[in-house]
Amino acid sequence: MRKLRLDVAAVRERDPAAEGVSTLGIVTGWPGLHALLTYRVAHALDAAGVSYLPRALSYFSRALTGIEIHPRAKIGDGLFIDHGMGVVIGETAEVGHNVTMYQGVTLGGTGFETGKRHPTVQDNVTIGSGAKLLGPITIGHGAKIGANTVVIHEVPPNSTVVGNPGHPVRIEGRKPEGPDADWVHLPDPIADALKQMATRVAMLEREVAMLRGEEPGAPAEVVPLRPARGPSPAGG
Repeated sequence: MRKLRLDVAAVRERDPAAEGVSTLGIVTGWPGLHALLTYRVAHALDAAGVSYLPRALSYFSRALTGIEIHPRAKIGDGLFIDHGMGVVIGETAEVGHNVTMYQGVTLGGTGFETGKRHPTVQDNVTIGSGAKLLGPITIGHGAKIGANTVVIHEVPPNSTVVGNPGHPVRIEGRKPEGPDADWVHLPDPIADALKQMATRVAMLEREVAMLRGEEPGAPAEVVPLRPARGPSPAGG
């Protein structure tokens, strides 16, 4: 019951749609919570040595909610899965306390290796929609993973990671505040690179214009292209 109270509290605290909704309404109306509660039952049965039933419960939960959590994964208190369709948590994945995941998140492996092959996500981590965390990596306490980020390396605590492959960045020189990152204003490394390239091209154009003795910024002379010479249609 303690874990159930903490899981319900996570929904109430982190989902604006849960404002004013009763505990019964949350328990009966949140698919992410349904998948989590089913996992906790399957995990307990698997730990007790029960065969078949844990996997059957996991399969039933996936069919019902679109969320796949392996019964042998280790998940702490207060996990909040928002919407949740397409979330996959692998067998050796470890998830700490008060973690937030959005739809399409994968905690997966990278091949056919055995042993520890899925990520370890520490406490208070937020993972944006569509993010893929692959391999036996560790996501540090309080980290934020941007939407559609592919993470294959260790993530330092209290950092924000974006891109493919994911790499740490900062927002205006400081870490994001609160349980959810400001996804709208996350740095865009591709846009930043294009902006730098455009600035460099403009500078080179000014230098070329000065070398030609032209006024910087003046329109360049357009030289018409001449058609290539070749044999006539008659072959002459």
